[in-house]
Amino acid sequence: MFRPQHLLLGVALATLPMSHATADPRSLDIVAPWEITSADPSTSGYVFGRMQVAETLVDTDDAGQPAPGLAEAWSQDEDGLTWRFTMRQGALFHDGSDVTATAAAASIAHALAKPGMLDSAPIRTVEAQGDDVVIQLDSAFALLPALLSHSTTQILAPAAYDEQGRVNAMIASGPYRVETLAPPQRLTVSRFDDYWGDLPAIESASYLAVGRGETRALMAESGDADIVFTLDPASLTRLTRNARLTLHAEPLPRTIVLKVNAGHPFLAEVQTRRALSQAIDRSGIAAGLLRNPEAAAPELFPESLGPWHLGLDVDQENAMESARELLAELGWEANDHGVLERDGEPFRLTLRTFSDRPELPLVATALQDQWRELGIQIEVAVGNASDIPSGHRDGSLELGLMARNYGLVPDPLGTLLDDFGSDPEAMGGDWGAMGWTDADLAGWLDTLRHEADPEIRADLATLAATRLQEAMPVIPIAWYQQTAAVSGRLEGFSIDPLERSYKLSELRWAE
Repeated sequence: MFRPQHLLLGVALATLPMSHATADPRSLDIVAPWEITSADPSTSGYVFGRMQVAETLVDTDDAGQPAPGLAEAWSQDEDGLTWRFTMRQGALFHDGSDVTATAAAASIAHALAKPGMLDSAPIRTVEAQGDDVVIQLDSAFALLPALLSHSTTQILAPAAYDEQGRVNAMIASGPYRVETLAPPQRLTVSRFDDYWGDLPAIESASYLAVGRGETRALMAESGDADIVFTLDPASLTRLTRNARLTLHAEPLPRTIVLKVNAGHPFLAEVQTRRALSQAIDRSGIAAGLLRNPEAAAPELFPESLGPWHLGLDVDQENAMESARELLAELGWEANDHGVLERDGEPFRLTLRTFSDRPELPLVATALQDQWRELGIQIEVAVGNASDIPSGHRDGSLELGLMARNYGLVPDPLGTLLDDFGSDPEAMGGDWGAMGWTDADLAGWLDTLRHEADPEIRADLATLAATRLQEAMPVIPIAWYQQTAAVSGRLEGFSIDPLERSYKLSELRWAE
């Protein structure tokens, strides 16, 4: 039988000694869509976090709130400008060296030097003082502990970096250590027996990046993988009939959204973006394509995100006619072929998406059909996930269909600052606004950076969510579910709703 560990995808990047021999030779084999770019947390930290190789100063509890990680506790001074993170005692890196405040401060400094979640934090200095990591800010920033739970801020051993500060080996502190790393597809890990916390029952595991959803489903079906994440709806239905598998699904704070280039002459008017939104049959997409009627998303944020959720209903009645009226008011008229034109130009756009998430091309085709009825011609281009941020940066993107995670850190503000910023003059992030700014929104987000009062924060969150709903620089389509097929030889599996961990340490082999 073919198994993923038989693939020879490269050589070991880390040259640490193997853990001592174990009694159970079985390896847990995980398959997911996401490639490993390098050993650097700035590009692939999410894989090392999910495989429980690397840890952060701050963790997240089951309720999505900041919790102790490598820092046992933290506090801020009265003026909010100085934060102290007290390191956990007795933690070791995978090379046997101590996890110290000095090592942690150096890792945070390395993270600051690269693009990442900390870009939005007004950090002035990071230094070690005894057992504390001390972070000085230029202005108060209540979100700092949440940002320090993001995978780009993972704490690595000093030996992980070369003289230029580049990560040349993934040497971290989690319950699993890297044995082989072969980007872009392959990672194997073994249990780290000197871990500071409870030792996991599973002693070794592998991760394999497989882009095609059909291939991942076949690997689950044939037994070539023990856990397969992110299944397309058709495969999910088929796999329910396989008695050797259990199927899991968990709602996530992730939304399938349409990124709109509001700087494009066809998309600059908010009425156009509203018309596109009104013409979307969200209920049909959710029930017919995603096989989950509850997934229809009339707004960006699901109910799990508290005050960011507005409680809007999905209402499709007369929506297409309303969309036609909005476009007619802007001067769009149907030609003899039923295609809208204005000033002699047909309403024709390209929608880019990618197949790493297998539902996206299906949703893109549905949008193409629904907007054709409106008189808009859409060309669907299915490429790589990188096509959307690259199209943002070079200005060529017109429409991009993607799944955006608003739970990258325990507060959606972390993602929103990246996507929409707090600078009214700046363009949004690669996965956020394009050709659109809003001074009010920028002000609300900026206030949320330092405001600690829960009632004020809730009011500002509702204002920000309402403005995004009104202006639609990104258009919500469906709320996302993570799916997984799991071998019957495993026990203890569950899906992390924040997608931070595969929870390997909670798994065990069935007797």
